[in-house]
Amino acid sequence: MKKIIRIIMISSFAFILTACSGKNSAVTETSFSEVNSENVSTSSELTSETAADDTEAVRDVFAMDTYMTVKAYGPQGDAAVEAAVEEINRLDALLSTGNEDSEVAGINVNNGGHLSEDGAVLMERSLELYKSTGGVFDVAIYPVMKAWGFTDGNYRVPDDETLKSLLQLADPSLIEYDSSTADVNFEEKGVQIDFGGIAKGYTSSRIMDIYKEKGVTSGLVNLGGNAQVLGTKPDGSLWRVAVQSPDAEDEYLGVLETKDKAIITSGGYERYFEKDGVTYHHIIDPSTGYPAENGLISVTIVSADGTLADGLSTSLFVMGKDKAVDYWRTHSDEFDMILLTDDEQLYVSEGIKDSFTSDRDVNIVEKDD
Repeated sequence: MKKIIRIIMISSFAFILTACSGKNSAVTETSFSEVNSENVSTSSELTSETAADDTEAVRDVFAMDTYMTVKAYGPQGDAAVEAAVEEINRLDALLSTGNEDSEVAGINVNNGGHLSEDGAVLMERSLELYKSTGGVFDVAIYPVMKAWGFTDGNYRVPDDETLKSLLQLADPSLIEYDSSTADVNFEEKGVQIDFGGIAKGYTSSRIMDIYKEKGVTSGLVNLGGNAQVLGTKPDGSLWRVAVQSPDAEDEYLGVLETKDKAIITSGGYERYFEKDGVTYHHIIDPSTGYPAENGLISVTIVSADGTLADGLSTSLFVMGKDKAVDYWRTHSDEFDMILLTDDEQLYVSEGIKDSFTSDRDVNIVEKDD
């Protein structure tokens, strides 16, 4: 039976952005700012404890090829922020494909090897997503990304024969992974992995863990636009996260009020180049080797799991609207989504319909009966 999207039109809403925090980079996969507005209703009552613990600790850092901001509130905020920065730098050194001393680079050069605890988690999550998305999430796509120049900025359009050859290597089924030993081996020479599709989401989730370990109950991290928030703001109100519009850096699709969630967006407008009048973006469809062209401009994933949100933001973009909707319906207990199509239609899953506001008409995607 054909599935139908049930659509509810929300009346347009004009919101005012009075202050933004966070820095965005042209090479990041997402762009958000945490937004403060004078007319924000709170989701919980202000308590004496949160009122007393509103001291802010904040640090900016450049890592993973982008600017990042970590922020925490309360008496343990400084210690939490310092630990978060150390974790960002540690994971950057471990996972960077461009750093020849990194674990990932060593694995690629040696056609396999032993993974650290973090590398093992990322490999397991990558293979889970590969299976769950029917091969759309591809941790082995790195050789194809290199051929396009998206790894070093030396952009070019590879010929069909080159792509055909590389796609044979960009196949996660060629990865042998033993979860009991954390050993990985590639069945073909030339297979290479890159955890970039989930690394920032994993990092933001690790920072949330650090905050909790340090006793922080209110904080956020903006990893080049990949936002994740802990708890509520110190005054008890929800965080307001503005999702950037693909049209301009200072325009927004809408504002999401939330707590304890990662909010991560992927879009072809973030990193691209033009050749002979054609625009090529960095989100590659592993079934073709070419930039995905499935009718979506932007995909935002909202989930308590930052690693999942990061991986799905790219995967659903590659899938296109209809398959993305089907996937969400099967996994609606794990995430919500905001989709913008190339005909400027905005779709929002029903789990966040009451917390997302926009000055556009919004199509609500509901679950099947």
